[in-house]
Amino acid sequence: MKLYLDPGHGGSDPGAQGNGLVEKAVVLDIALRIRRILTENYKDVVVKMSRTDDSTKSLQQRTNEANSWGATYYFSIHCNAFNGSAHGYEDYIHSSLSDASQTAGYRNSIHTEISRIYQLNNRGKKKGNFHVLRETSMAAMLTENGFIDNEQDAALMQEPSWRERVALGHVNGLAKAFNLQSKTEPNTIFRVIAGSFKLRGNAEDRSIALKSQGIKSFIDRITISGEQWYRVQAGAFTSRENAENRLSEVLNAGVEDAFIVTD
Repeated sequence: MKLYLDPGHGGSDPGAQGNGLVEKAVVLDIALRIRRILTENYKDVVVKMSRTDDSTKSLQQRTNEANSWGATYYFSIHCNAFNGSAHGYEDYIHSSLSDASQTAGYRNSIHTEISRIYQLNNRGKKKGNFHVLRETSMAAMLTENGFIDNEQDAALMQEPSWRERVALGHVNGLAKAFNLQSKTEPNTIFRVIAGSFKLRGNAEDRSIALKSQGIKSFIDRITISGEQWYRVQAGAFTSRENAENRLSEVLNAGVEDAFIVTD
C-alpha cells in the first residue's frame, strides 16, 4: 500500500484557529503519529507525506504529487471550525461518488474504527467537492477531527494522549479497509505500559492512580542499557486490538506516556 498522507494547511496557511490552537500544527502532529504507528506495526506500507514540517504547499502541488507517485490512497487530515457551538468528528468523500463505490467502502471501515475510540460527537459520513477529493486519481478521504473553535473539542486537541488516540483510530481504520498485515509474529504478546520510572515510588503512584480509574496494573522491574527502571504494566494481550482498547482506556485516564510493547 502506498499512502499519501496530507496534514492540511501549513506555512503561510494556518487553517482554522481558536482557543489558542492553530489547525496546521494540530493536524501535523496527528499525521506524524499516524505515520509512526502505521509503519512500525504493518507490513508493505509506504507513507509519503505532503509535509513533515510547517511548510507551505498548494492544494495542486499536493494532488499532483500524489497522482505522480501513484498513491493507493489519499488521506487528508483536518480540524473544523464554525461558530464555536458546533462540535464533533466528521469525514468526507467526493460528492460524485455513490455509497456503493469502493471509496465509500474504504471510508465505511475507517469511519467505524475512528468513531469507536473517539471522545467526540459523531457528526456522520458526508460528501463534498473539496480539491483533494476531486483532483486525486486514487480513492481519497478527508477527516475533520473536531472543531478547533469549540472549547470542549479544543481542550481534547491540546492533549497529546488524545492526538495519539486519534492517530490510532485512523491507523486501525486503514488496517481494516486495506487488510493490512501486522508485522508481529503469531503468539506475540502485546503489553500495555502505563509509564516507566527510575524511582519505584513514582511507579507506585501511577499504579494507584490507575486503580482509582478502575484499571488494574502491576509494577515490573526491568534493566535497559544497564539502568534499572520500574515499568507499570496495565495488561498483556494476545490480540493487538484488545491491547489497543486497553491503551485507549489508559490514555483516557490521563496517562499521556502510555504505549504498547511486544514480545
